Amino acid sequence: MGKTVMVVDDSTSLRQVVAIALRGAGYEVIEASDGKDALGKLNGSKIHLIISDVNMPNMDGITMVREVKKMASYKFTPIIMLTTEAEEGKKMAGKEAGAKAWIVKPFQPEQMLAAVAKLVLP
Repeated sequence: MGKTVMVVDDSTSLRQVVAIALRGAGYEVIEASDGKDALGKLNGSKIHLIISDVNMPNMDGITMVREVKKMASYKFTPIIMLTTEAEEGKKMAGKEAGAKAWIVKPFQPEQMLAAVAKLVLP
């Protein structure tokens, strides 16, 4: 059974690009369209890593990270923020919320996969 990565982004095309790269590297992928959708899909099944956008409707990425960290099953799930936001203040907020890495769009799939490989739970 492969490792499962959740991809959270309100852009369908971006989710597809990320999902294709991840599936190509052998990961299972669950997609969610925003923070609320993602939390609804965290139903106790094993998620080895989450990749999330920051700016999304309904619930932004940093709020979602905080919520995920409150859930016993996902407290230790690494989260990578994949975003157009390069501002230090946002990065600090993400780190404080519990994000493990920050990748700025546009990104190279190899760069993202390297971060995933390094952080994904065993």
